[in-house]
Amino acid sequence: MTSTAPHRPRRTLRQRLTYLSYGGLVGALVLLLASATPSLLPRGWFFQGVISGGAAAVGYALGVLITWLARFMVSRSEPWPKPQRFWWWALAFVAVFDAAVMFYWYVRWQNDLRDLMGVDRIGYSAIPKVLAVAFVAFPVLMAIGKFWGIGLRWVIALLRDLVPPRLATVVGGALVVALTVALVNGVLVENVMKVLNNSFAAANNETKADTSAPTSTLRSGGPGSTVSWDSLGREGRSNVADGPTVAQLTAFNGTPAMEPIRVYAGLDSAPDLGAIADAAVAELERTGGLKRKVIAVGSSTGSGWLNKAYIDSLEYMYNGDTALVSMQYSYLPSWISFLVDKERARQAGIQLFEAVSEKVREIPEAQRPKLVVFGESLGSFAGESPFGSIPTIAARTDGALFTGPTFNNQLWLDTTLDRDDGSPEVMPVWGKGKQVRFIADETDLGRPDAPWPGNRIVYIQHASDPITWWNPGLLFREPDWLKEPRGRDVLPAMHWIPVVSFLQVSADMAVAVNVPDTHGHHYLRAIPFSWAKILEPEGWTPEKTQRLVPLLKRDG
Repeated sequence: MTSTAPHRPRRTLRQRLTYLSYGGLVGALVLLLASATPSLLPRGWFFQGVISGGAAAVGYALGVLITWLARFMVSRSEPWPKPQRFWWWALAFVAVFDAAVMFYWYVRWQNDLRDLMGVDRIGYSAIPKVLAVAFVAFPVLMAIGKFWGIGLRWVIALLRDLVPPRLATVVGGALVVALTVALVNGVLVENVMKVLNNSFAAANNETKADTSAPTSTLRSGGPGSTVSWDSLGREGRSNVADGPTVAQLTAFNGTPAMEPIRVYAGLDSAPDLGAIADAAVAELERTGGLKRKVIAVGSSTGSGWLNKAYIDSLEYMYNGDTALVSMQYSYLPSWISFLVDKERARQAGIQLFEAVSEKVREIPEAQRPKLVVFGESLGSFAGESPFGSIPTIAARTDGALFTGPTFNNQLWLDTTLDRDDGSPEVMPVWGKGKQVRFIADETDLGRPDAPWPGNRIVYIQHASDPITWWNPGLLFREPDWLKEPRGRDVLPAMHWIPVVSFLQVSADMAVAVNVPDTHGHHYLRAIPFSWAKILEPEGWTPEKTQRLVPLLKRDG
């Protein structure tokens, strides 16, 4: 059977790469303008340019897809008629005018947000820089998409010799998408992960400046330690070498202090996660940590990092009569481990807590130390992994403190979704606050105004923390935290926009700690106030907490 359809000459590769779809450009303009709206954190011109360029590329792809779907649904074999010159000029005028208006507001919104967080303002000179970066990112990303589209058309053309055209289109699209996912997961990701692992493994062998092997037998890597100094890793060495001295503790509290115990096991300390946890607990026993007033089980981020404010606060509050135990489970930094290493984080959290808990339960109940758990970011995910519910944490520990939870924290997520009626997602109340409190700063510890008996749990989470509020669902679903009244450090002008909000919050994650304390993913001040409320150390006062805050730091 001979086709009577008019023959259309095939476009060359150059023509396909330089061809611009009118519908695609409309979509690109819409998302480019939407990308200027505010997000959770202040954005500099470079990040804004990348976001705007990425949003425009996604908008272009959506515009092309919608145009093609419309043609496909009405069984039209030929492309829609090319718009007349008037429409191109009209699009150009709208693009220039609307871009000028939206990026004027971009500067206004950014400065409102910067004032809210106490960071430097930007000027209107940022606008051309933003657009320059966007106009570089957009064509690069669009070209990648065009190459993908060329491959798709080639596969569909091959299939049309075997099956009807519409079936060829559907099957070809499914095959190319499946092949793309397989290549990305099986080739690209695998090779990228090898490079990253090798790179961060090398970094793990480095030692931070002003960090040296301890001379105390109460520190891992020191004299008599069952794990070597070199095996602790970069962050582990920092964790055990840092902290207040006996003299500093004595001066602060006005009474003779004990030397705090800090034990740690690194990835190179034992062959697998279970053995690493056992090595850390063996260190706890060796140093006499089971005889201290408080044992703090710290779940680290991927590379082994711990927020030092957690540990230092406890050591000051108990005048050194404490023992820290922690372990490393990855070479990768938290945000990469968050994406690819969650199961190792979960297993590490379970293995370490269960190993410590077993030893504590062997001690007569009247003589047992207080057992607390803590973690930040991916560490909070690992730290809550041994427990299936809030009551379980309360039953198995003497307190828990988690900061900056991630969307993968199942216990946190379940508790948030099951929050009491009328409480917002960014500051939920669960079970009338009888066991757990969700706070943004220390002033929220009294919320709700209700009894807080028994063992206490606190989650510290900022309304502006992208690590906490990022979720793949942001692509196409408005979250409760944007439906409800905004958190105290989120602009009312922030609104959910499909695709764009996902790109914005994703970019915010890259600069999440580059803001002052009490904003973004920067947690410090509320930590000692929370420990004081959770544990109520004997002789400790709110005035002491105020004096302690300036002495604390997140990193060693």
